[in-house]
Amino acid sequence: MKILLAEDEPKIGTYLQKGLTEAGFLVDLTDNGVDTLQQVMTDHYSLLILDVMMPGPDGWEVLRTLRSRGSSLPVIFLTARDGVEDRVKGLELGADDYLIKPFAFSELLARVRSVLRRHSTAPAQTRLQIADLDVDIIKRRVVRNGRRIELTAKEYALLELLLRRRGEVLSKSLIASQVWDMNFDSDTNVIEVAIRRLRSKVDDGFSPKLIQTVRGMGYVLEVPQG
Repeated sequence: MKILLAEDEPKIGTYLQKGLTEAGFLVDLTDNGVDTLQQVMTDHYSLLILDVMMPGPDGWEVLRTLRSRGSSLPVIFLTARDGVEDRVKGLELGADDYLIKPFAFSELLARVRSVLRRHSTAPAQTRLQIADLDVDIIKRRVVRNGRRIELTAKEYALLELLLRRRGEVLSKSLIASQVWDMNFDSDTNVIEVAIRRLRSKVDDGFSPKLIQTVRGMGYVLEVPQG
């Protein structure tokens, strides 16, 4: 499983990254809010360990942004702020756990495993829906406004990725790694072509248009506001 660790104190970040890696996790490390949000948008993680007091958007704002985009990524807050109001704020924003510094690494590891276990035992989705678009995951059947839509294997994989992470802006590099299992090459237009073909099947002739382009960032599946 892959974890994103957002910690702006270099010694703590390196220590925790090393410990989690030795415990069998893949761990990326960021030290500010901007990079943390960018990493979440460009890669797939099972858990975010998030320091509250970071440069740029702080941990509160990072989590608020993720939840406003529809992300259900599990989050554990790390912070030296031990007030009850801070713990309540973190949990109300959508954090799964809250660990106060200083802490024993063994306690962090136990909480990481507990959060991952809770999320892994959630019932598996069998149907994904947005507006009048309905996808039966088991049958791989796509219907919009009652009309059956035939997709190629890659088109279906792309649509499922967009649906599972609806409301999140997905970068070309993330789409390339998740759908094509390759690193994104800026000289290729394979992602644009795939998005265009998928749009022609699930958006053309329907309203509202669900697949949106966010210039310079990527693509998002959502119902337009207004």
